[in-house]
Amino acid sequence: MSFGLYYHIPYCFSRCRYCDFYAAGGQRGVPDAYMDALLRELRRHPLPGAPDTVYFGGGTPSLLTPAQARRLIQAAAPRPGAEITLEANPETVDEEQLRGFREAGVNRLSLGVQSASDTQLRTLGRPHNAAQARAAFAAARQAGFANISGDIMLALPHYTRAEFDQTLALIQEGGAQHISAYLLKIEPGSAFGRRPPEGLPAPDQAADFYLYAVEQLARAGYRQYEISSFARPGFEGQHNRIYWDCGDYLGLGPAAHSCMGNQRFYYPPDTAAFIAGSDPVPDGVCGAEDYLILQLRLADGLDLAEYRRRGGAEFTAHQQAFLEHCARAGYLTLTSDHIALTPLGMIVQNSILEELI
Repeated sequence: MSFGLYYHIPYCFSRCRYCDFYAAGGQRGVPDAYMDALLRELRRHPLPGAPDTVYFGGGTPSLLTPAQARRLIQAAAPRPGAEITLEANPETVDEEQLRGFREAGVNRLSLGVQSASDTQLRTLGRPHNAAQARAAFAAARQAGFANISGDIMLALPHYTRAEFDQTLALIQEGGAQHISAYLLKIEPGSAFGRRPPEGLPAPDQAADFYLYAVEQLARAGYRQYEISSFARPGFEGQHNRIYWDCGDYLGLGPAAHSCMGNQRFYYPPDTAAFIAGSDPVPDGVCGAEDYLILQLRLADGLDLAEYRRRGGAEFTAHQQAFLEHCARAGYLTLTSDHIALTPLGMIVQNSILEELI
């Protein structure tokens, strides 16, 4: 089974208003002390083999220098041909820097675009504008990146289908082979959670935007393979697939989560404590229930034989009747050995899971 390594870079220029990830704003780089702590923790954990994927997430990983990225990649010693992804904000990169990341070993770039509307970007608290997003795609292509992903946020304040179309056009014209499209979620710990913006779509409107996005992405050649993930053939993200398949992954950094040998653990969300050497916290096991939840995120769905092999319980008569009802209503496809949610079912995934776990 594949093994993935995740480096959390908890530094940003500024905090976006919707963000509740663990990150610190007002930063312009990654301190050497933090680099040393990541490498110390990498040495601390026995790895099951050479990583098949390495993922730099954040925060804003593009605040790393190419030399710092090279140092972390070399320490990880990924297998030849490994997928090595770096998340980047458009305002933090130029062609020279991106060329440095390519030479350091990064072969997949994920650009946080979110919207092609400058007004919307200001509402979200994003530090870039649409012109900077276009420039970042052009710089990535010039730097030699052939595997580029772009992020879109759906159902933003005063959202319209025209805004989605414009954002998709920006990302598609930028040369993206992969797109992540997320519904805006108001998180309690975010600035939006403390003061929600005006003009948010009602739940039914948000669902309509999601279904419209799925349809338009398919027309543009991006196949949906997970609730929020769409790709041209052969460009599906491999790192997140390890998560969804309940494979082994090691997350390093404050608030980073891991699952190794079905044992979960995480680092406390405290950068100073991480640098000082805080211990990871045990967080239970990854069992059949986790497998069911994660596999039903995927368009390919849940293989019931594998679910049972992992210890999954047989569905009760009530659960089976519920699944059959959902299939008739168009929320999922159901056979004797397989369940897969449709795009309509993915909108109400949580309600479906409540009946199954």
